[in-house]
Amino acid sequence: MSTHLSRILEQWYEARDDCRWVLGTVYATEGSSYRKAGAMMLFNDLGQQYGLLSGGCLESDIHRQARRVMESGRSVTLCYDGSDEDDIAFQLGIGCGGTVHILLQPLDRANDYLALPGVYHALRERTSGVYRQRIGDRGEVEGLFLAGPDQKTDAGGRLSQRGHLHEDGEGRLWLETPVKPPPLLLVVGGGVDARPLVAMAGELGWDVLLCDPRPANARRDYFPAARAILRCRPGRLAGEELFPHIDAAVIMSHNLALDADALAALADARPAYIALLGPLRRRDQVLELAGLSESDLPVPLASPAGLDLGAELPEGVALSILAECHSVLAGSGGERLSDPLRRRRPIAIGGAEEP
Repeated sequence: MSTHLSRILEQWYEARDDCRWVLGTVYATEGSSYRKAGAMMLFNDLGQQYGLLSGGCLESDIHRQARRVMESGRSVTLCYDGSDEDDIAFQLGIGCGGTVHILLQPLDRANDYLALPGVYHALRERTSGVYRQRIGDRGEVEGLFLAGPDQKTDAGGRLSQRGHLHEDGEGRLWLETPVKPPPLLLVVGGGVDARPLVAMAGELGWDVLLCDPRPANARRDYFPAARAILRCRPGRLAGEELFPHIDAAVIMSHNLALDADALAALADARPAYIALLGPLRRRDQVLELAGLSESDLPVPLASPAGLDLGAELPEGVALSILAECHSVLAGSGGERLSDPLRRRRPIAIGGAEEP
Protein backbone atom coordinates (compact mmCIF):
# COMPACT_ATOMS: atom_id res chain seq x y z
CA MET A 1 0.00 0.00 0.00
CA SER A 2 1.30 3.45 -0.91
CA THR A 3 2.50 5.80 1.84
CA HIS A 4 1.09 8.87 0.08
CA LEU A 5 -1.01 10.91 2.52
CA SER A 6 -4.18 10.40 0.50
CA ARG A 7 -3.82 6.60 0.74
CA ILE A 8 -3.05 6.72 4.46
CA LEU A 9 -6.16 8.78 5.14
CA GLU A 10 -8.31 6.45 3.03
CA GLN A 11 -7.38 3.58 5.35
CA TRP A 12 -7.98 5.65 8.47
CA TYR A 13 -11.19 7.48 7.62
CA GLU A 14 -13.65 4.57 7.61
CA ALA A 15 -12.17 3.14 10.84
CA ARG A 16 -11.61 6.45 12.64
CA ASP A 17 -14.07 5.60 15.45
CA ASP A 18 -13.36 1.87 15.64
CA CYS A 19 -10.23 2.18 17.77
CA ARG A 20 -7.85 4.75 19.25
CA TRP A 21 -5.56 6.60 16.87
CA VAL A 22 -2.43 8.74 17.04
CA LEU A 23 -1.04 10.97 14.29
CA GLY A 24 2.74 11.02 14.06
CA THR A 25 4.44 13.85 12.16
CA VAL A 26 8.06 14.74 11.46
CA TYR A 27 8.22 18.45 12.31
CA ALA A 28 11.97 19.11 12.05
CA THR A 29 15.18 17.36 11.01
CA GLU A 30 18.89 18.07 11.33
CA GLY A 31 21.43 16.49 9.02
CA SER A 32 20.51 13.40 7.01
CA SER A 33 17.12 11.77 7.51
CA TYR A 34 14.95 9.42 5.47
CA ARG A 35 11.79 11.56 5.78
CA LYS A 36 11.55 15.35 6.10
CA ALA A 37 9.29 17.80 7.90
CA GLY A 38 5.65 17.23 7.06
CA ALA A 39 5.87 13.42 6.74
CA MET A 40 2.88 11.82 8.51
CA MET A 41 1.99 8.40 9.86
CA LEU A 42 -0.99 6.89 11.69
CA PHE A 43 -0.93 4.39 14.57
CA ASN A 44 -3.80 2.64 16.33
CA ASP A 45 -4.25 0.49 19.42
CA LEU A 46 -4.75 -2.63 17.29
CA GLY A 47 -1.06 -2.48 16.40
CA GLN A 48 -1.61 -1.19 12.87
CA GLN A 49 0.63 1.41 11.25
CA TYR A 50 0.02 3.39 8.07
CA GLY A 51 2.81 5.39 6.48
CA LEU A 52 6.48 5.91 7.34
CA LEU A 53 8.38 8.42 9.46
CA SER A 54 11.79 6.82 8.88
CA GLY A 55 13.15 4.03 6.74
CA GLY A 56 11.29 1.57 8.96
CA CYS A 57 13.83 1.53 11.80
CA LEU A 58 12.08 3.90 14.24
CA GLU A 59 8.45 2.94 13.75
CA SER A 60 8.29 0.24 16.44
CA ASP A 61 9.60 2.58 19.11
CA ILE A 62 7.38 5.42 17.89
CA HIS A 63 4.37 3.10 18.15
CA ARG A 64 5.34 2.31 21.74
CA GLN A 65 5.39 6.04 22.47
CA ALA A 66 2.08 6.46 20.63
CA ARG A 67 0.38 4.09 23.09
CA ARG A 68 1.31 6.49 25.89
CA VAL A 69 -0.37 9.29 23.94
CA MET A 70 -3.50 7.17 23.53
CA GLU A 71 -3.68 6.72 27.30
CA SER A 72 -2.94 10.33 28.27
CA GLY A 73 -4.79 12.13 25.48
CA ARG A 74 -1.92 14.64 25.34
CA SER A 75 0.54 15.36 22.56
CA VAL A 76 4.22 14.61 23.00
CA THR A 77 7.35 15.45 21.05
CA LEU A 78 10.15 12.96 20.46
CA CYS A 79 13.74 13.40 19.35
CA TYR A 80 15.83 10.65 17.74
CA ASP A 81 19.52 11.49 17.38
CA GLY A 82 21.32 9.06 15.09
CA SER A 83 24.73 10.52 15.97
CA ASP A 84 24.42 10.03 19.76
CA GLU A 85 25.65 6.62 20.96
CA ASP A 86 23.34 6.84 23.98
CA ASP A 87 20.25 7.62 21.91
CA ILE A 88 17.76 4.89 20.97
CA ALA A 89 18.12 5.90 17.32
CA PHE A 90 21.85 5.10 17.37
CA GLN A 91 21.26 1.84 19.23
CA LEU A 92 18.72 0.76 16.63
CA GLY A 93 21.48 0.99 14.03
CA ILE A 94 20.12 3.90 12.01
CA GLY A 95 22.64 4.73 9.31
CA CYS A 96 21.61 8.25 8.31
CA GLY A 97 23.23 9.82 11.37
CA GLY A 98 20.85 12.78 11.51
CA THR A 99 18.34 13.98 14.08
CA VAL A 100 14.58 13.63 13.67
CA HIS A 101 11.97 15.52 15.72
CA ILE A 102 8.52 13.90 15.81
CA LEU A 103 5.15 15.12 17.08
CA LEU A 104 2.59 12.57 18.33
CA GLN A 105 -1.03 13.77 18.65
CA PRO A 106 -4.14 11.88 19.80
CA LEU A 107 -6.73 11.68 17.06
CA ASP A 108 -10.39 11.43 18.09
CA ARG A 109 -13.83 12.96 17.87
CA ALA A 110 -13.15 15.21 20.88
CA ASN A 111 -10.43 17.14 19.02
CA ASP A 112 -12.31 17.02 15.70
CA TYR A 113 -9.77 14.46 14.45
CA LEU A 114 -7.24 17.31 14.14
CA ALA A 115 -9.12 18.51 11.01
CA LEU A 116 -7.93 15.47 9.04
CA PRO A 117 -11.42 14.74 7.63
CA GLY A 118 -11.12 18.07 5.80
CA VAL A 119 -7.76 17.00 4.40
CA TYR A 120 -9.20 13.62 3.37
CA HIS A 121 -12.16 15.14 1.50
CA ALA A 122 -10.00 17.83 -0.11
CA LEU A 123 -7.61 15.22 -1.51
CA ARG A 124 -10.50 13.13 -2.82
CA GLU A 125 -11.77 16.23 -4.62
CA ARG A 126 -8.21 16.98 -5.83
CA THR A 127 -8.03 20.23 -3.86
CA SER A 128 -4.77 21.56 -2.45
CA GLY A 129 -4.28 23.38 0.82
CA VAL A 130 -2.12 23.83 3.92
CA TYR A 131 -2.31 21.67 7.04
CA ARG A 132 -1.28 23.37 10.31
CA GLN A 133 -0.29 21.55 13.52
CA ARG A 134 0.50 23.14 16.88
CA ILE A 135 3.97 22.25 18.20
CA GLY A 136 4.20 22.62 21.97
CA ASP A 137 5.66 21.10 25.11
CA ARG A 138 2.49 21.21 27.23
CA GLY A 139 0.49 18.51 25.51
CA GLU A 140 -1.35 20.87 23.15
CA VAL A 141 -3.59 19.13 20.63
CA GLU A 142 -4.51 21.32 17.69
CA GLY A 143 -4.78 20.95 13.92
CA LEU A 144 -6.22 23.14 11.18
CA PHE A 145 -6.68 22.69 7.44
CA LEU A 146 -6.82 25.69 5.11
CA ALA A 147 -8.02 24.89 1.59
CA GLY A 148 -6.40 26.74 -1.28
CA PRO A 149 -3.14 26.57 -3.24
CA ASP A 150 0.17 26.90 -1.43
CA GLN A 151 2.76 28.97 -3.26
CA LYS A 152 5.94 28.28 -1.27
CA THR A 153 8.79 27.11 -3.46
CA ASP A 154 12.01 25.26 -2.74
CA ALA A 155 15.54 26.24 -3.73
CA GLY A 156 14.95 24.91 -7.25
CA GLY A 157 11.85 27.03 -7.78
CA ARG A 158 9.50 24.05 -7.49
CA LEU A 159 6.41 24.10 -5.31
CA SER A 160 7.57 22.75 -1.97
CA GLN A 161 5.87 19.73 -0.42
CA ARG A 162 7.76 19.90 2.86
CA GLY A 163 6.54 21.29 6.13
CA HIS A 164 7.82 24.60 7.51
CA LEU A 165 7.87 25.79 11.11
CA HIS A 166 6.14 29.11 11.65
CA GLU A 167 5.68 31.25 14.78
CA ASP A 168 2.45 33.20 15.00
CA GLY A 169 1.89 36.63 16.54
CA GLU A 170 1.29 35.07 19.96
CA GLY A 171 4.58 33.20 20.00
CA ARG A 172 3.00 29.82 19.26
CA LEU A 173 4.91 27.43 17.01
CA TRP A 174 3.11 25.74 14.10
CA LEU A 175 4.12 23.25 11.46
CA GLU A 176 2.62 24.25 8.11
CA THR A 177 2.60 21.45 5.53
CA PRO A 178 1.44 21.88 1.92
CA VAL A 179 -1.21 19.30 1.04
CA LYS A 180 -1.49 18.27 -2.59
CA PRO A 181 -3.46 15.45 -4.26
CA PRO A 182 -1.44 12.64 -5.84
CA PRO A 183 -0.53 12.87 -9.53
CA LEU A 184 -3.35 12.04 -11.92
CA LEU A 185 -2.08 9.81 -14.72
CA LEU A 186 -4.02 9.14 -17.91
CA VAL A 187 -3.18 5.85 -19.64
CA VAL A 188 -4.63 5.39 -23.12
CA GLY A 189 -4.66 1.71 -24.00
CA GLY A 190 -5.59 -1.23 -21.79
CA GLY A 191 -3.52 -4.03 -23.28
CA VAL A 192 -1.29 -6.55 -21.51
CA ASP A 193 1.68 -4.19 -21.37
CA ALA A 194 -0.41 -1.53 -19.61
CA ARG A 195 -1.05 -3.81 -16.62
CA PRO A 196 2.34 -3.39 -14.88
CA LEU A 197 2.37 0.34 -15.63
CA VAL A 198 -1.02 0.93 -13.98
CA ALA A 199 -0.11 -1.37 -11.08
CA MET A 200 3.20 0.43 -10.45
CA ALA A 201 1.52 3.83 -10.63
CA GLY A 202 -0.95 2.61 -8.02
CA GLU A 203 1.93 1.54 -5.76
CA LEU A 204 3.30 5.07 -6.09
CA GLY A 205 -0.04 6.34 -4.77
CA TRP A 206 -1.00 7.97 -8.08
CA ASP A 207 -4.56 8.18 -9.36
CA VAL A 208 -4.89 6.46 -12.75
CA LEU A 209 -7.51 7.03 -15.44
CA LEU A 210 -7.46 4.20 -17.97
CA CYS A 211 -9.05 4.90 -21.35
CA ASP A 212 -9.80 2.25 -23.97
CA PRO A 213 -13.03 1.92 -25.99
CA ARG A 214 -12.30 -1.65 -27.10
CA PRO A 215 -14.41 -4.22 -25.20
CA ALA A 216 -11.64 -6.81 -25.02
CA ASN A 217 -9.22 -4.38 -23.36
CA ALA A 218 -8.97 -2.64 -19.99
CA ARG A 219 -10.81 -5.31 -18.02
CA ARG A 220 -11.33 -4.25 -14.41
CA ASP A 221 -9.99 -7.62 -13.17
CA TYR A 222 -6.62 -6.78 -14.71
CA PHE A 223 -6.52 -3.15 -13.57
CA PRO A 224 -7.64 -3.02 -9.90
CA ALA A 225 -5.39 0.00 -9.25
CA ALA A 226 -7.14 2.21 -11.82
CA ARG A 227 -9.30 4.93 -10.27
CA ALA A 228 -11.62 4.79 -13.28
CA ILE A 229 -11.85 2.94 -16.59
CA LEU A 230 -13.20 5.13 -19.39
CA ARG A 231 -14.84 3.45 -22.38
CA CYS A 232 -15.00 6.55 -24.56
CA ARG A 233 -12.78 7.16 -27.56
CA PRO A 234 -9.77 9.29 -26.62
CA GLY A 235 -11.11 12.13 -28.73
CA ARG A 236 -13.95 12.55 -26.24
CA LEU A 237 -11.76 12.70 -23.14
CA ALA A 238 -12.23 16.46 -22.87
CA GLY A 239 -15.78 15.82 -21.68
CA GLU A 240 -14.64 13.75 -18.70
CA GLU A 241 -14.81 15.46 -15.28
CA LEU A 242 -11.21 14.73 -14.28
CA PHE A 243 -9.60 15.45 -17.66
CA PRO A 244 -8.63 19.08 -16.81
CA HIS A 245 -6.73 17.79 -13.77
CA ILE A 246 -4.48 15.33 -15.63
CA ASP A 247 -0.82 15.71 -14.63
CA ALA A 248 0.65 13.17 -17.03
CA ALA A 249 -0.40 10.91 -19.90
CA VAL A 250 0.99 7.72 -21.41
CA ILE A 251 -0.38 6.74 -24.83
CA MET A 252 0.04 3.03 -25.47
CA SER A 253 -3.00 1.69 -27.34
CA HIS A 254 -0.90 0.21 -30.20
CA ASN A 255 -3.51 1.62 -32.57
CA LEU A 256 -2.52 4.57 -34.75
CA ALA A 257 -5.99 6.12 -34.87
CA LEU A 258 -6.61 5.85 -31.12
CA ASP A 259 -3.16 7.24 -30.35
CA ALA A 260 -3.75 10.14 -32.74
CA ASP A 261 -7.12 10.89 -31.09
CA ALA A 262 -5.42 10.93 -27.70
CA LEU A 263 -2.69 13.33 -28.82
CA ALA A 264 -5.26 15.65 -30.35
CA ALA A 265 -7.23 15.71 -27.09
CA LEU A 266 -4.10 16.37 -25.03
CA ALA A 267 -3.12 19.32 -27.24
CA ASP A 268 -5.76 21.35 -25.39
CA ALA A 269 -4.88 20.02 -21.90
CA ARG A 270 -2.16 20.98 -19.42
CA PRO A 271 -0.26 17.82 -18.48
CA ALA A 272 3.38 18.18 -17.47
CA TYR A 273 4.30 14.96 -19.24
CA ILE A 274 3.04 13.20 -22.39
CA ALA A 275 4.60 9.92 -23.51
CA LEU A 276 3.92 7.96 -26.70
CA LEU A 277 4.99 4.34 -27.05
CA GLY A 278 6.87 3.34 -30.18
CA PRO A 279 9.83 4.39 -32.37
CA LEU A 280 10.38 7.80 -33.97
CA ARG A 281 8.87 6.70 -37.28
CA ARG A 282 5.63 5.73 -35.57
CA ARG A 283 5.62 9.00 -33.60
CA ASP A 284 5.69 10.91 -36.88
CA GLN A 285 2.79 8.84 -38.22
CA VAL A 286 0.68 9.52 -35.13
CA LEU A 287 1.38 13.25 -35.26
CA GLU A 288 0.45 13.36 -38.94
CA LEU A 289 -2.82 11.51 -38.33
CA ALA A 290 -3.62 13.91 -35.48
CA GLY A 291 -2.90 16.91 -37.72
CA LEU A 292 -0.33 18.16 -35.21
CA SER A 293 3.28 19.12 -34.99
CA GLU A 294 5.24 18.68 -31.75
CA SER A 295 5.05 22.42 -31.15
CA ASP A 296 1.26 22.14 -30.93
CA LEU A 297 1.55 20.08 -27.75
CA PRO A 298 1.72 21.75 -24.31
CA VAL A 299 5.00 19.97 -23.42
CA PRO A 300 7.75 18.15 -25.35
CA LEU A 301 6.54 14.72 -26.43
CA ALA A 302 8.41 11.87 -24.74
CA SER A 303 8.69 9.49 -27.67
CA PRO A 304 10.19 6.95 -27.58
CA ALA A 305 8.82 6.87 -24.04
CA GLY A 306 10.88 6.33 -20.92
CA LEU A 307 14.46 6.31 -19.71
CA ASP A 308 17.07 4.05 -21.28
CA LEU A 309 17.14 1.23 -18.72
CA GLY A 310 17.80 -1.49 -21.26
CA ALA A 311 14.27 -2.78 -20.66
CA GLU A 312 12.59 -5.27 -22.98
CA LEU A 313 9.79 -6.87 -20.96
CA PRO A 314 6.56 -4.97 -20.14
CA GLU A 315 7.51 -4.59 -16.49
CA GLY A 316 10.85 -2.99 -17.32
CA VAL A 317 9.30 -0.72 -19.93
CA ALA A 318 6.69 0.38 -17.39
CA LEU A 319 9.44 1.13 -14.89
CA SER A 320 11.38 3.21 -17.42
CA ILE A 321 8.29 5.25 -18.39
CA LEU A 322 7.18 5.90 -14.81
CA ALA A 323 10.74 6.80 -13.79
CA GLU A 324 10.87 9.43 -16.55
CA CYS A 325 7.38 10.67 -15.65
CA HIS A 326 8.22 10.84 -11.93
CA SER A 327 11.37 12.82 -12.71
CA VAL A 328 9.44 15.34 -14.80
CA LEU A 329 6.65 15.79 -12.25
CA ALA A 330 9.21 16.24 -9.46
CA GLY A 331 11.24 18.74 -11.50
CA SER A 332 14.29 16.49 -11.26
CA GLY A 333 16.95 15.90 -13.89
CA GLY A 334 16.84 12.15 -13.35
CA GLU A 335 20.63 11.81 -12.96
CA ARG A 336 22.25 8.94 -11.08
CA LEU A 337 22.58 9.79 -7.38
CA SER A 338 26.01 8.13 -7.34
CA ASP A 339 27.34 10.35 -10.17
CA PRO A 340 30.62 11.90 -8.90
CA LEU A 341 29.55 15.28 -10.29
CA ARG A 342 26.47 15.18 -8.05
CA ARG A 343 28.60 14.54 -4.98
CA ARG A 344 29.87 18.10 -5.21
CA ARG A 345 26.45 19.38 -4.18
CA PRO A 346 23.70 18.16 -1.79
CA ILE A 347 21.82 15.12 -3.08
CA ALA A 348 18.70 13.29 -1.97
CA ILE A 349 18.71 9.62 -1.06
CA GLY A 350 15.31 8.21 -0.19
CA GLY A 351 14.23 11.69 0.84
CA ALA A 352 17.40 12.29 2.85
CA GLU A 353 19.76 15.15 2.05
CA GLU A 354 23.45 14.52 2.50
CA PRO A 355 25.36 17.51 3.91
